[in-house]
Amino acid sequence: MSKQAHIRRYTLIIEKIRKKGTYTSFEEISDYLALHDYNLSERTIQRDIEDIRYDFGFDIPYDRTNNGYYIGPDSDSNIDSFLRFLEIVNTAALLTESLKDSKDTLKYIMFESQGNLKGLEYLKPLLFATKNKRVITFTYENFYKETLKSHTFEPYLLKEYQSRWYLIGMLKGLKEFRTFAVDRIKSLEVSEKTFEAEPNSNPMELFSFTIGLTYSEYTLQDVILSYTPLQGKYAKSLPLHETQQILIDNEEELRVKLKIIPNFEFKQKIMMLGDAVKVIDPKWLAADIVKTFKNAIKNYK
Repeated sequence: MSKQAHIRRYTLIIEKIRKKGTYTSFEEISDYLALHDYNLSERTIQRDIEDIRYDFGFDIPYDRTNNGYYIGPDSDSNIDSFLRFLEIVNTAALLTESLKDSKDTLKYIMFESQGNLKGLEYLKPLLFATKNKRVITFTYENFYKETLKSHTFEPYLLKEYQSRWYLIGMLKGLKEFRTFAVDRIKSLEVSEKTFEAEPNSNPMELFSFTIGLTYSEYTLQDVILSYTPLQGKYAKSLPLHETQQILIDNEEELRVKLKIIPNFEFKQKIMMLGDAVKVIDPKWLAADIVKTFKNAIKNYK
């Protein structure tokens, strides 16, 4: 069976356990797979669950008392990242098999082109350093100050955003997280020296209520948006954030509520939609967007 079939089954198993929210029986998982045209033997499903556990390290324990599987606490905060990872692997496997079947496959596929990405050669050593808590040193190019500066750094997390990779961690002597773009890192060195992670410091939690990279400018709050009916269809199929709740859905508007930190990247996404969306709350964010649009208009006078 193809690799993407295996990855698709892994995704469905996790989706089912996640949707149930409590203990999910083996029969419920089997029925869910069957609904998606995977009629599998008991042993095959058990092997899939074992593969998820041991090959990927994703925690899916079985509770005999409640006769069901559940997502363990060590994996609960990583579930979206893991599903995104499976999606990437599945896409890569599908394209690889298609290319093997037909050498002209790439004539019918167009990737987003943003030029040659820099720094990708550093991903493997950075991941090694992050997993093994190794101190690293590198030179970094600051676009704003137009300078090159050396840093000693304790890496905690690698984050992908808009086809670029970012490294999150702590500078030597500081106890707060900083973010560096991997494509601006120069002369990377991974030392033998290790570091102790700061207790109760989990950068994934910082990003769980953000869009993009900025989490420290504002506080967590409710944001209410009103979409035009047409744009609302896109918002329902691909929400800006997983916390999206639909408040109104009629012929006049789709009104939703998000629980996020309304940062710079979120503001950019709202402004990209132009008159197809309006910020209802918070009022300060609506006023800030109006001010930015007014300043933009001045550039054309």
